[in-house]
Amino acid sequence: MLKRTIFSYALSYAIAAGAWAPAAARTPAADFPTILYGAAYYHEYMPDERLDKDVAMMKAAGFNVVRLGESTWSLWEPEDGRFEYAWMDRVIDAMGKAGIKVIMGTPTYSIPAWMAKQNPEILATKFNGAKNTYGMRQNMNTDSAAYRFYAERLIRKIAARYKDNPNVIGWQVDNETSSYGAANDDVFIRFTHHLEKKFGTPENLSKAWLLNYWGQNLHSWVDLPRPDGAQSTGYKLEWSRWNQMRVTDFLTWQSNLIRECAAARQFVTHDFAGAMHTDINEEAVARALDISGVNIYHWNTPDNYSGVDQTLQADFTRSLKRDNFLVLETNAQTTDWSSSFQYPPYDGQFREDVYTHLSNGANMVEYWHWASIHANQKTYWKGVLSHDLEPNRAYAEMSRTGRELKKIGPRLVNLKIHSDVAILWSRDSLNAINDMPFAKESQWGSSGSKADYASQVRQIHRALYDLNVSTDFVFPDASNFSSYKLLIVPSLYVADDALLKRITDYINKGGRVVMGFKSGFTNENTMVRPVMAPGPLREALGFHYQEFSNLAQALALKGDPFDAGADNKVHHWAEFLQLDTAKALAYYDHAFYGRWPAITSNQYGAGKVIYAGTYLSGKLQKAVLQSSLQELGLIGPDQQLPPNVRTRVGTNGLNRTVRYYFNYSGAEVSFSYPHRAGTDLLSARRVVSSEKLTLAPWDLAIIEEDAK
Repeated sequence: MLKRTIFSYALSYAIAAGAWAPAAARTPAADFPTILYGAAYYHEYMPDERLDKDVAMMKAAGFNVVRLGESTWSLWEPEDGRFEYAWMDRVIDAMGKAGIKVIMGTPTYSIPAWMAKQNPEILATKFNGAKNTYGMRQNMNTDSAAYRFYAERLIRKIAARYKDNPNVIGWQVDNETSSYGAANDDVFIRFTHHLEKKFGTPENLSKAWLLNYWGQNLHSWVDLPRPDGAQSTGYKLEWSRWNQMRVTDFLTWQSNLIRECAAARQFVTHDFAGAMHTDINEEAVARALDISGVNIYHWNTPDNYSGVDQTLQADFTRSLKRDNFLVLETNAQTTDWSSSFQYPPYDGQFREDVYTHLSNGANMVEYWHWASIHANQKTYWKGVLSHDLEPNRAYAEMSRTGRELKKIGPRLVNLKIHSDVAILWSRDSLNAINDMPFAKESQWGSSGSKADYASQVRQIHRALYDLNVSTDFVFPDASNFSSYKLLIVPSLYVADDALLKRITDYINKGGRVVMGFKSGFTNENTMVRPVMAPGPLREALGFHYQEFSNLAQALALKGDPFDAGADNKVHHWAEFLQLDTAKALAYYDHAFYGRWPAITSNQYGAGKVIYAGTYLSGKLQKAVLQSSLQELGLIGPDQQLPPNVRTRVGTNGLNRTVRYYFNYSGAEVSFSYPHRAGTDLLSARRVVSSEKLTLAPWDLAIIEEDAK
């Protein structure tokens, strides 16, 4: 009977595959009266009966939220079709009595042993037929009809159980989902149908991917080779898109199930494993969510803690829905799947990290996790409590933070951040440049790259972060970019004509663009355009080129035009730009390359574009961006702060401007406060314009300005 049920499910799933449109997402920001602060909690991992003690300690620390349930399918369903809830009921009840709210996770990212034994086809088969074995999480093919059957049955059961529970305020669907490298037969068959729908005929596909090369063109869909050994750049790019679509489909499917079965007051979120993935279209997934969520970990040693990694991921996550977001996991103490990278934060950094997330628009910060696990893979990924389960240095500092948030959380929640600057993020360009890198470590080896698309994005964001400039991300499907004064376009290697036209229209109508090398070089199928580079961008950029070169060594720019000093260097790549209407801002200081400009400027319509035909040093990148910011009037007193002081600004629910000032250093720092008078929410002290502010090591101030 069960096999017949799964077969029926498989048939209906095959018919409906790819047809899951997101149900209408809610806008839950107004449902957050204060900051949510807490941890993931796994009572099932505790060695002794500790529930009451743990809840009492959480309450004393000011924690008001926990995430539960996402990691233990085998407790929810210990045997096929037998469901258990009492173990979770008592945890939720205990949290509710303490005033601690619950976000429930769907436990679908780690399947129980009985399921793998009973339906081994659920496990993912990767390239070249390599099959996953049981024992690791996220080892399944999420497209498997049997897996979807079991997952839907469980989700419906849990959602029905807790939809009316007032302590459960939201749902996290799955956990850090990706494609898991699945290339099972059903995945490939659906991919073939996707290609048929997109391209119509095998001949159209062959033309788009230039499959005449090496005589691999197709005349029948049944002849489509598997992706295992594909050399076609178009095939590789489309396969990466297909993996993104699979993740979007799976999480949309779960979100729709929750909305169907749970209460309307309960929000739906997901915890992306950081930001900017190759096989996850985060912006597409976000359309199916009520509020975006992300797991943000910082991996640097405490001496290098600067807030930059957290801000990069937060800016990206906030941009997915142009709204506040949730940090569902972040460092409690130390991290790693071994004991090799155990670097506990310094005093003050636990607290500063929480406010870093809040300053970037987070409405919640949750630690992973409450208590350190005593065995298995994450023994050294420590929680708020260490293995002794007693109060400690981390708990003391987090308790201080919790007490502060209990007082000022309502003035920090739902912070709205306005940015005049945006970075255009292209996942297709990331994947295509990874496939055809411009800075490999060695010619024939596979030892990685010295620089790539992602490093360029990080470099640009770091420059803006160091300049205390608020930054959004925009995506290739944006209808226009008119809400921004400055659009930064890292190497837009893959783009259709329509996207390039939207960029040039933006410039023509008065927009300012800073653009990186390789932009406009290939179309949406990663085929090089058979026209003079930079193709459709030529008129707007004001130059053309026919040649390019790798740079074996770094080159200086003639005359140090941006005052970069020892960092007046470019690396890896040089395009031989020939000027049409553009003006040269910098030339290479080299006997051969020196005839071509490295950086150009062109007036196009009412706007202007700066183009770098090479990979700039970090200091050069910062100087180029700063010159554009200066011209646009976006440089002010916040750009004159001491080197280790960072500021973030937004508007709270009371329509007051809130300014965060962070000291990301181990030394005391002072500066003149340059804005409207207000109150430091942390100390309740009045602060007036031009007053000297002093921040202790790893400390901060939060100034709520007086009403205008």
